[in-house]
Amino acid sequence: MNRNTLKRQWLAASILAACLAPLAGCTHHPAAVEGSRCYATAMPTVGEGGLAWGDNQKTARTSALDNCERYAGRSGGTPGTCRIVEARCK
Repeated sequence: MNRNTLKRQWLAASILAACLAPLAGCTHHPAAVEGSRCYATAMPTVGEGGLAWGDNQKTARTSALDNCERYAGRSGGTPGTCRIVEARCK
């Protein structure tokens, strides 16, 4: 598998998990349950990325980049390469 395929699979899994978690009655993204209408996902070249929710795209994007940098650093990845790969509002 190439790097882009892995990124797409990770992104799809993250979005699916974020969408299904409120249905299960638990979530690691409390803002999503409280009505935040926007989300963003950021991925580094290597390592784990970050997903975040916010009241607007700017807030969600900023939080996703912060999360990506933190998680990429913890996973031995490249925090400086984090980029937004998806950002949407309901």
